[in-house]
Amino acid sequence: MSANQFNQQRIDIRKKMREMRKSLSTSEQKRAADDLIINFLQVAKVTEGTQVGGYLANDGEPSLSPIFEDLWAKKAVPNLPIIHPFSRTHLLFQRYEENSPMSTNRYGILEPKLNCSHVCPVAQLDYILTPLVAFDSQGNRLGMGGGYYDRTLAQIPADRSQRPLLIGIAHQCQEVAQLPVASWDVPLDYIVTPKTIYRPGAQ
Repeated sequence: MSANQFNQQRIDIRKKMREMRKSLSTSEQKRAADDLIINFLQVAKVTEGTQVGGYLANDGEPSLSPIFEDLWAKKAVPNLPIIHPFSRTHLLFQRYEENSPMSTNRYGILEPKLNCSHVCPVAQLDYILTPLVAFDSQGNRLGMGGGYYDRTLAQIPADRSQRPLLIGIAHQCQEVAQLPVASWDVPLDYIVTPKTIYRPGAQ
């Protein structure tokens, strides 16, 4: 496959999957969020102080609101990504509280206003819940194309005992048989949908 064919295939998958998830009704999205937390809690061992990187749903992504509510109730620590103010192709993760001051980033997505005392180094997170556009059962993830997560996750150790568990979050309809994978794509340890848990990286 040529480079142009490879890139076009990824573009076509992105377009199809974004349209598919944005077509879900409000009630379907609500049911997905409620079911998602059940499967998430089968993968993640959440106790007081557990550091979890998450996201605020956008563009039809599954909502993590029930997961955030559960984390706060258990005195765990949700964190949200912020576009790095100096290395603007990378992400920082900052503590997210119910009353966190928020701002809108360049993509129109809400993120916490930067507070350096609330930033959690990526390697110190216990879990990172990554949004994605498409996935396959082998743990491959296709993002929106900006490369923010791939560049950020490339910094963490390969040893699973010394790094966060990477959990892709998606609607079931975002699964494809096999993704065209680039050398910079970071594979996931788990993928959780409202219906299924995929464990490609489980030992």
